[in-house]
Amino acid sequence: MVETSIRTHTFYVKGMHCPSCVVLTEDKLTEVTTVHGAKASLAELSVTVTGDFGDKAVEQLATELSQPLIPHGYSLQLTKPKATIRWQDFKYALPLALCAIALFIALQKLGIVNFVRSGNTGYGTAFIVGIIASLSTCMAVVGGLVLSLSASYSKAGKRVVPQMLFHAGRLASFFVLGGVIGVLGKNVQLNTTGIFVLDVVIGIVLLILGINLLNIFPWMQRWQLALPKGLSQRLLGVQKLNSTVTPVLVGAITFFLPCGFTQSMQIYALSTGSFITGALTMLSFALGTLPVLSLLSFSSFKIQKPETQSVFFKTAGLVVMFFAVFNLLAGLVVLGVIPPILNI
Repeated sequence: MVETSIRTHTFYVKGMHCPSCVVLTEDKLTEVTTVHGAKASLAELSVTVTGDFGDKAVEQLATELSQPLIPHGYSLQLTKPKATIRWQDFKYALPLALCAIALFIALQKLGIVNFVRSGNTGYGTAFIVGIIASLSTCMAVVGGLVLSLSASYSKAGKRVVPQMLFHAGRLASFFVLGGVIGVLGKNVQLNTTGIFVLDVVIGIVLLILGINLLNIFPWMQRWQLALPKGLSQRLLGVQKLNSTVTPVLVGAITFFLPCGFTQSMQIYALSTGSFITGALTMLSFALGTLPVLSLLSFSSFKIQKPETQSVFFKTAGLVVMFFAVFNLLAGLVVLGVIPPILNI
């Protein structure tokens, strides 16, 4: 009888926090030659790996399989990560969030931006939401694509052009597909009830996203919207194509990858009923993500310190929750239940 060296092990994934993490973890592990399959679970913060691991000890295997994950902020361990809530971070996050909200309100009063709500989202708001999205944990999968492309093409001595093509493809797809969504929405004439429902949907999407950024209710992660995992994996597979147009294609497919911010803006674009408005809204959002993603492309930019990460994400979470509550209240304004908020 031939002794097989095929083994199956389950590891806990430190750093996993959203549906994007599940897709990225599986994708990177299946790139390892000895791995035959990987199935991650957000609910359990774990991944089950099957492969030809020989007689390696499970501890050694966890260390080796962590290597392709570490650049993306994850690692494998044998014990489940303890859910530690850093309440002290709110001492800094709350004042920072209040300052950001006050700034948004001031910009609103000056007419520079409009808050995220159906029928009243300005391009300035879409740009600001893009900035927040690019710095949030929900952009982990896009950041992972950027870093993967950067590493792959750097080995071949090509660093600048592929990254520029990636960002060009991303901006172009957000403009064109945002316009397509707008046109599709043209056939959906929303009455007062429809606008209320749309406000509530956007509000709930953002509220779940904001709560997850606070990292105080781990069980809420499973409620975050995401594309079917199989589809997300196929989209990620585009980055493995050996073609000069690959960076453009990878940039384009980021429009479909799971991100609560992107999804909320896509819902709004649908409500515009206009190609130009939908296209410019999504383009403004993509331009907001451009500075940070560019830094990822051409440098090793990261929010490295866990303490800094925790404060930033809690600040972003509080700001996003403000947007969410505002959308929910805006729905009540549409129904005439409450008077206009902030005179808008």
